[in-house]
Amino acid sequence: MTTSKQKITPHLWFDKEAREAAGFYTSLFKGSGIKNTTTLHNTPSGSVDIVTLELSGQEFTLISAGPYFKFTPAVSFLVACTTKEEVAALWRELSEGGSALMELGEYPFSEKYGWLQDKYGLSWQVMFMGGREVKQKITPTLLFVGKQCGKAEEAVNFYASLFRNAKAGDILRYGEGEEPDKAGTVKHAAFTLEGRDFAAMDSAHEHNFTFNEAISFMVRCDTQEEIDYFWGKLSADPEAEQCGWLKDKYGLSWQIVPTVMDEMLRDRDEKKMARVTEAFLKMKKFDIAKLKKAYEG
Repeated sequence: MTTSKQKITPHLWFDKEAREAAGFYTSLFKGSGIKNTTTLHNTPSGSVDIVTLELSGQEFTLISAGPYFKFTPAVSFLVACTTKEEVAALWRELSEGGSALMELGEYPFSEKYGWLQDKYGLSWQVMFMGGREVKQKITPTLLFVGKQCGKAEEAVNFYASLFRNAKAGDILRYGEGEEPDKAGTVKHAAFTLEGRDFAAMDSAHEHNFTFNEAISFMVRCDTQEEIDYFWGKLSADPEAEQCGWLKDKYGLSWQIVPTVMDEMLRDRDEKKMARVTEAFLKMKKFDIAKLKKAYEG
């Protein structure tokens, strides 16, 4: 398992199943394990479990915080597989109790591919890469639908402009005759933020879902200046600002969190934890000085 700090971490919101799901996901991927489990008390959701884990060396955070948000395919996780057998095995495990969005089969872009929602509702794309090099096992993929359809390229450029070590990569576009998708819009775009791969796609088909808080991206910040910077650039909906959470102009949720909170929330001193929890629940944008003050009592 890697120890280098991941700047941007996918954050998955469950009703009660974060611990169970963490066990399930870490059993599926090589080089995986649970790094930390913390329980916060006296939150608006009651007692909340937070599980940090690594899947194939990539960090994810899972939280059990009540039935408020449901996963949608607007954010899915593409798993790059080097053999067709691996695709079949992952599909078998992930599809149990779930549902297929694109059946496992042969497609123009892959000899073995499928898109599904697992038993928790989380969306995965499982893909045989052929001879292509696999640099990152799991790639978060953003699907721009409804009002956001046609904005994938703009979003990719926007995100790439905000982060260090970031760039917009190759774009595959829809051609004429691929209605309802408009020629020139994004069939698939690759981009890198803080050294991590992401992907984006437009889809003009009728979808009854969009981005929501069930999946957000946590950005770890070392300084207040950095928190202020990302908050200022990303937040586009004052109604959505709460406890470090915000929504950007495309409706995607982010959490702008101070790195020091990791250590604070791992402290076994329950009084310190309670003070920090009480302090951060009152905040919209996080204030490192106030959090430290609460922690130190």
